[in-house]
Amino acid sequence: MGSISTVEVLVGLPGLEVVQLLTAGFDYVLPYLPAGVKLCNAAGVHDASTAELAIGLMVSSLRGLDVAARNMVSGTWQHETRPSLADRSVLVLGAGGVGQAIRARLEPFETTVTMIGRTARTGVHAVSELESLLPTADVVVIAVPLDVTTEGLVDLQFLQRMKAGALLVNVARGRVVATDALIAQLHAGHISAALDVTDPEPLPPDHPLWSCPNLLISPHVGGDTSAFGPRATALVRDQLVRWAAGQDLRNVIPTP
Repeated sequence: MGSISTVEVLVGLPGLEVVQLLTAGFDYVLPYLPAGVKLCNAAGVHDASTAELAIGLMVSSLRGLDVAARNMVSGTWQHETRPSLADRSVLVLGAGGVGQAIRARLEPFETTVTMIGRTARTGVHAVSELESLLPTADVVVIAVPLDVTTEGLVDLQFLQRMKAGALLVNVARGRVVATDALIAQLHAGHISAALDVTDPEPLPPDHPLWSCPNLLISPHVGGDTSAFGPRATALVRDQLVRWAAGQDLRNVIPTP
């Protein structure tokens, strides 16, 4: 189960005990979830694919692969020196499965990675340290779930505190970023950005994000790869076995 049109049927289902999502995000289900029904997400299923895309967006943006692709259409040979991912300072906001998968994939690129989570622990800084860490990063990756504490987290103040010329990568949810503020900072030339998610989504053809400078957009494909089917099937199979045996289910989301 993984779309608005599908989750609306939950309200009237008799005898419903468990809802198993095939997405990591679950915010879209909560308004329709009947009281007392257990909700499980697909945490872990999309981690590798989303982390791959995050790395791809970083490399493509820093090395100008999007510019090279556009230049192919006009037959333009434009040689220029571009920033490398190597030796960059990367701040990953979100220390869950996706964030940790991104960190693991950044290590071979010889970067300095700083993780921020809700609370401090070994290898992870607390979100209370974000204000001081943000100006030190060459790349800022957003990999947090969408909830009341993260919606609009990347606002004008956040973007203005980023280092001049830094890259913002969002593989989380579009509504974590204040779109109007991002548009303003892109046009001001303060930062560049690479987005797999947007607000609104899908992005209308006439939306001003399309015409922003220093911006790369992919159409929310982070978890949509050939790896999804086998991993999702394995998760559902394991959950069914657990449910039938009366065992604890995986990835249970605390709900009101």
